[in-house]
Amino acid sequence: MKLDQYRSGFDKVIEHIKVDIGALRTNRATPSMLENLMVEVYGSKMPLNQLGSIQAPEPRMLTVEPWDKSVLKSVEKAIQTASMGFNVSNEGTFLRITLSPMTEETRKELVKVLNDKLESGRRSLRGVRDDVKEVIITAEKNKEISEDERYKLVEDLDKLVRDYNDKVEELGKKKEEEIKL
Repeated sequence: MKLDQYRSGFDKVIEHIKVDIGALRTNRATPSMLENLMVEVYGSKMPLNQLGSIQAPEPRMLTVEPWDKSVLKSVEKAIQTASMGFNVSNEGTFLRITLSPMTEETRKELVKVLNDKLESGRRSLRGVRDDVKEVIITAEKNKEISEDERYKLVEDLDKLVRDYNDKVEELGKKKEEEIKL
């Protein structure tokens, strides 16, 4: 029995965390801030990155150009109601979005949100760990592995989870620095 076959579960959690915290606002405009914003179009909700291109021409500005110009108003409405502190101006064929400077209070609030998202990610990692641990224990009960192998696998699993928790911590510190800039 090898733990490597379970790495993909942990990797998926890390990828989800990256996407989740990538959408958090910083003082620098990045397309990831809007990519997964849901927009009500064609009778359903779709992520913005499936409706048009998102560019960051300047550090504090984004532009959104929908491929279908008829959805421009819906995109504009979705960005305005997202309450992310953006100023949206409709330029006819595209939207110009400027980031207002963040206040100290806004930064503190974003750090709290960041910490909540990181904790949620850690819970997901623990869930994956518990599933793998269950497989190890079941394998021992079914006499597929010995008791010594079980102890070794659980020890290796704990080390693997520590490594992934360190990655989460690293992602969090990096994002927190971006928010505080």
